[in-house]
Amino acid sequence: MKAVVQRVSEAAVRIDGELVGAIEKGFLVLLGVWSGDKEEDCRWLADKVAQLRVFEDENGKLNKALADVGGSVLVVPNFTIAGDCRKGNRPSFIKAERPERAVPLFELFKETLRGRGLTVESGVFGADMKVSLVNDGPITLIVEKGDNSF
Repeated sequence: MKAVVQRVSEAAVRIDGELVGAIEKGFLVLLGVWSGDKEEDCRWLADKVAQLRVFEDENGKLNKALADVGGSVLVVPNFTIAGDCRKGNRPSFIKAERPERAVPLFELFKETLRGRGLTVESGVFGADMKVSLVNDGPITLIVEKGDNSF
């Protein structure tokens, strides 16, 4: 399981022009689920994202987490994160988990974040989404758990 985490001052996701999720200060998380990912991988990843200390403290150091700054999370499912681009010009998505297993893990990821007291908005699994954001910093991290190697 892999999360592309972007610190944002705002982010939103729309489907067919309709706003389905939006946040102000916090994280936009593009979440990729790999074949074979487990619930414990999902919980670990959500906890890690929630605890990332990438917000400034009173001394300007990156020392505060989402909860410390009242931040929210916009989680967008993104199977293309599992794309293998090493051969040719067309990515292979063979490592991406099938929807019947990926959707419950996507939902568990969101619930784990909510269980930490965070406000969580999300995109819709399998939908054609338009995501907008204002990257703050910019700060972008890749956080992963499990065997995501190609």
